[in-house]
Amino acid sequence: GTVGAMSPATASPSAPYVSMRIETQEPGIAEVILQGPGKGNSLGPDFFRELPAAFRALDADPAVRVVVLRGQGGHFTYGLDLFAMAGTLGSLVAGAPGASDRLRLLALIHELQDAITSVARCRKPVVAAVAGYCIGGGLDLIAACDVRLASRDAKLSLREVKVGMVADLGSLQRLPPLIGEGNTRELAFTGGDIDAARALRIGLVNEVFESEAELLDGARALARTIAAQSPLVVQGIKPVMNDRSERAAADGLRTDALWNSAFLPSEDVQEALAAFAERRPPAFRGR
Repeated sequence: GTVGAMSPATASPSAPYVSMRIETQEPGIAEVILQGPGKGNSLGPDFFRELPAAFRALDADPAVRVVVLRGQGGHFTYGLDLFAMAGTLGSLVAGAPGASDRLRLLALIHELQDAITSVARCRKPVVAAVAGYCIGGGLDLIAACDVRLASRDAKLSLREVKVGMVADLGSLQRLPPLIGEGNTRELAFTGGDIDAARALRIGLVNEVFESEAELLDGARALARTIAAQSPLVVQGIKPVMNDRSERAAADGLRTDALWNSAFLPSEDVQEALAAFAERRPPAFRGR
């Protein structure tokens, strides 16, 4: 079935992936580099299948103490690959799906959520290095990381409202403790872009660097500092802090999945997808 096709396989940090590659350039630090295959490292079925396998493997590898997560080609990610995901989502949100279709949609949303949560669940700290665009699902992904850094050219957006859906992969749950309720609601209601300066001001990122090269140097320096600490202590800090934050996130993610399994199938989401394909603004009618 559709959901089964998304199920992650077991893998190792050195396994060949389609949507990412994992490099270890210095001891203790693994770099996960998003690479598509869609434009702008967009997130398609390969990504959602491979991400939890990769982070389980990183979690289990005693040689890895810290993970740096970045994109290739000057961008973090353009977000969900709508065309690549159409086969997975299309039949479940088109027309008037019945109860069994909605149950399959609910199971699929839980699988996609669990893929992103695998980053938060990994005992090794994860440092996100954000250059260029970080859109939609990309924001869900960095919200699940431990520390976020950006280059001056970064543009971040909680974009889902513009494609006719409630964000359901963790931004609505993990961003409020980071940037506050008001900022999260503004970003969620408008789908607007924010630049690195505002991301720094509201606490979405910890530091901004002038260029992508300086960003990567800064991320690696931070990772080096963390890797020099006791791994027993570092890998104790994360689950202790997650006990509060991830418990709250899990409750919200369940509500989010239930909401979207009921209401994601809509005329508005069909209009959003058609507008995206036709490169025009959508005309939403609330139906």
